[in-house]
Amino acid sequence: MAFNDLLKQVGGVGRFQKIQVTLVVLPLLLMASQNTLQNFTAAIPTHHCRPPADANLSKDRELEAWLPRDRQGRPESCLRFTSPQQGPPSSNGTGANSTGATEPCTDGWIYDKSTFPSTIVTEWDLVCSHRALRQLGQSLYMVGVLFGAMVFGSLSDRLGRRKVLILNYLQTAVSGTCTAFAPNFSVYCVFRLLSGMSLAGIALNCMTLNVEWMPIHTRAYVGTLMGYTYSLGQFLLAGVAYAVPHWRHLQLLVSAPFFAFFIYSWFFIESARWQVSSGRLDLTLRSLQRVAWINGKQEEGAKLSIEVIRASLQKELTMGKGQASAMELLRCPTLRRLFLCLSLLWFATSFAYYGLVMDLQGFGVSIYLIQVIFGAVDLPAKLVGFLVINFLGRRPAQMASLFLAGVCILVNAVVPQDQSIVRTFFAVLGKGCLASSFNCIFLYTGELYPTMVRQTGMGMGSTMARVGSIVSPLVSMTAELYHSVPLFIYGAVPMAASAAIALLPETLGQPLPDTVQDVENRRKGNRKRQQQEQQKQMVPLQASAGEKNGL
Repeated sequence: MAFNDLLKQVGGVGRFQKIQVTLVVLPLLLMASQNTLQNFTAAIPTHHCRPPADANLSKDRELEAWLPRDRQGRPESCLRFTSPQQGPPSSNGTGANSTGATEPCTDGWIYDKSTFPSTIVTEWDLVCSHRALRQLGQSLYMVGVLFGAMVFGSLSDRLGRRKVLILNYLQTAVSGTCTAFAPNFSVYCVFRLLSGMSLAGIALNCMTLNVEWMPIHTRAYVGTLMGYTYSLGQFLLAGVAYAVPHWRHLQLLVSAPFFAFFIYSWFFIESARWQVSSGRLDLTLRSLQRVAWINGKQEEGAKLSIEVIRASLQKELTMGKGQASAMELLRCPTLRRLFLCLSLLWFATSFAYYGLVMDLQGFGVSIYLIQVIFGAVDLPAKLVGFLVINFLGRRPAQMASLFLAGVCILVNAVVPQDQSIVRTFFAVLGKGCLASSFNCIFLYTGELYPTMVRQTGMGMGSTMARVGSIVSPLVSMTAELYHSVPLFIYGAVPMAASAAIALLPETLGQPLPDTVQDVENRRKGNRKRQQQEQQKQMVPLQASAGEKNGL
C-alpha cells in the first residue's frame, strides 16, 4: 500500500493522471483500424478471367462467350474458355458452351470495382492460385505482433515504459507509411510485419503505464476506458474505409497520425513504480515531484525526498531488485502458475476472437454494416463487463465472458446455414463476450504480476494471444471437411480455458504487487479469508444443531 499512499499524497487522480491517460489512450482509436485493416485493404471483389488481348469485346455477349459458368450460373472466377463458345447458357447455369475446353486466367482478371476500387488483391492479383498470399499478409502481421509482444514486453521492464512507447509510435508511423507506398507484395508484407511488432508494444505499454500511475480504486475505470476507445476505433474504421476505399490512401490515413503520437509522447512521465523496482530513487523523486506540481500539490511534493521514499518503500527496494526475464516466469512456482493459466486465457480469447472478426465477407451482408455491428456490440458488452469487474470481481467477469462466448459459438455451429439472421445474432453476441474478455484480461494480467516482471508477463500473455490469432486461420481450413467444424473448435477452446480461472486469485480492491513475495502473500491471504468465511458459516450451523439436540 506504500506506493498507493504516495500517489494519494501527490494528488491521486489529478490533472496529470487525466491528461496522461487521455494522451496514452488516444492512439488506441487506430489500434482497431490496424488490427482488422485487411478486411478492407485486402477485400476480394467479384472477378472473372480477362479474355485474350486480341478478343473482340465490343458487346457483353462476346465477353460472356469466354466465361464458363458454375452451378449457380455465375461466371467462373479462375477459368476461361480457350476459344469463344456459341449458344446461350442453359437453365442450370452451365450453358450450352459448358463442354468447351478451359484454361487458367493467363491474361489476368477483371474485377468489379463498384465497392472496392483498389485493394491489394486487385493490384497484385491475389486470387485463384495466389489466393493464399492474401492470408499470408495477415498472418505475417500477426507474426509481427507475436515478436513484438516477446521483445517489447521484456524490453520495457529493462528500459522503462516511456522509452519503449516512444519507439513504438515512431516505428508504427514509419512502417505504416511505407506500407502505403509498397511497390510489391513482398515489401508490403515486410512493413506489415514491422507494424505488427510496434503495435504489440503500444498495446502492452499503454495499459501498464496508465495502471501504474493510478490509485487502486480507479484501475477498472482505466481498463474499461481503454476498451471503449478500442471499440470506438472499430466504428471509426468502418466510416473511414467507406469514405476512403482506395487501399493505399486508407493505409496512409490510419498510419500518419502516429507521427503526432510520437511527438507528444516525449512529454509522458515514466512510471515511478518501474523506477522504484529498478532502484532509481533519484528518478522516482523527480517524477513524483513533477506529478505533484502538475496536480497543484507543490507543498506535498516539496516534502518528498529520497530518504522519505526509501523509508516508505523499504520492502520494494529490498525485495524488488533484479533483472526481469521470461525465464523468471517459469523458474518461480508462484509465477509459473500465473503464467500457465494466463497464457491459456490469452490464447483462447484471441483464438476465438479472430476466428470471428477476420471473415466479415462471409456473413453475406455489407462489410461496412457488419463492421459497425461488431463495433456496436462492444458498447453494452464492455459496460456489463465493467460492472461485473468492479462489483463482483475479475474472476467471475473473466470466467463468464469466456464461457458465454464459447456457448454462443457452439450454438452457431448447429444453426442451419440458411438462417443467416440467427447465425449473425449469435456471432455478434459471441464477439461481444470475447471483447469483454479482452477488456478484463488486460487489466487482470497487469494486477496479477508483480512490478518487476509485469511487462514481461504482459508480453508473454500477448505472445500467446498472437499464437492464437495465427492458429485461428488454419483452423478455418477444416471447413473443407465439414462447414461447422471450425465453429465447434472456436467454441470448445474458450469454454475449456474458462476452467483455468479457478486457479487464479481475485484482485478486486487489492494493491498492485511489487514483488514475488507480495503475490505469494496475496494468495495466502485469499486462502485464509476463504477459511475464515467457511468457519463463520459453520458456526450458525453448529449452533442450530446444538439447539435441535437440546430440544
